[in-house]
Amino acid sequence: MAIFSKLNKRWQNSRWLKQKKKDRQAVTLSHQRIFILPTQRGLAFVVVILLVLLIAFVYKNNLAYFLGFMMAAIFFVTILHSYKALAGLRIVPGKTHPGYVGQQAGFDILLSNPGKQPKYQLSVKDQPFHSINLDTGQQIKLTVYQRANKRGWLDCETITLFSVFPLGLFRAWSPLRFDTKALVYPKPYPENITFPQTGGEASETGRHLRKGDDFNELKVYHSGDPIKHIHWKSYAKNQGLYTKHYAEFVGGDLYFDLNTAPGHNLEDKMSVLCRWLLDAEQAGMRYALNLAGIKVNTGCGSSHLAQCLKKLALY
Repeated sequence: MAIFSKLNKRWQNSRWLKQKKKDRQAVTLSHQRIFILPTQRGLAFVVVILLVLLIAFVYKNNLAYFLGFMMAAIFFVTILHSYKALAGLRIVPGKTHPGYVGQQAGFDILLSNPGKQPKYQLSVKDQPFHSINLDTGQQIKLTVYQRANKRGWLDCETITLFSVFPLGLFRAWSPLRFDTKALVYPKPYPENITFPQTGGEASETGRHLRKGDDFNELKVYHSGDPIKHIHWKSYAKNQGLYTKHYAEFVGGDLYFDLNTAPGHNLEDKMSVLCRWLLDAEQAGMRYALNLAGIKVNTGCGSSHLAQCLKKLALY
């Protein structure tokens, strides 16, 4: 089993597969795209066949010969059925789902069975969903997830569709490489952080703070502060005793500027900006964005948020 795992890994990293041109449109699986190897169960089945034939040869037992040849016939016929489990399937790349750094982005694929025979026990390598069955003429949509390690465009890696139907003796698989990309946004700052109050166009908006229900910032604990507002997480980490202060912004729009965002480097600033955008959208506030001259005008809503996040991802 370890040998075949190494062979499969070397296959996935092979120069031929990396240099193979990516597909932009639908793919129909044929003998040129399907590969078959015995599984661990298949290798064990071969050993049993050899033992049965050895016993038949030593004891000159016709019944043992019959059993051994019948098992061998089943073994070789299974190769054909394993091939048919994938042959004829049609795979179409679909839309992509953006993600954040450190999380996962999604790639949709449309899997259809235009053939006359149902397909059983279909799976995608390294994906959480279980095996899938496809009836004749049926089409389903699958979302393949891939971890995002940096912001920007994320190329779709090789999607390996496989099946061990019918007896689990062989693993038939097909590596698929589609020319699709998903957008990866910066990692949002892990904690709420105060919105910028001044600077740039913010001074023209007339915004000010007043007491409210939205988290604003952490301040050092002073005697008399409400116990229910103590930030116990920081105290548990031996970072000191702080209290949470709540407020809300009134009287204007938000203006997020890269130059005024806190952070030690560009990625830290991007993380803070991402958090501000998400919090402002959740609060239903209007906001604008400025990335060293790249501006997004004031607005709100899911499309406006997506536009701002895209600017952060591609900056």
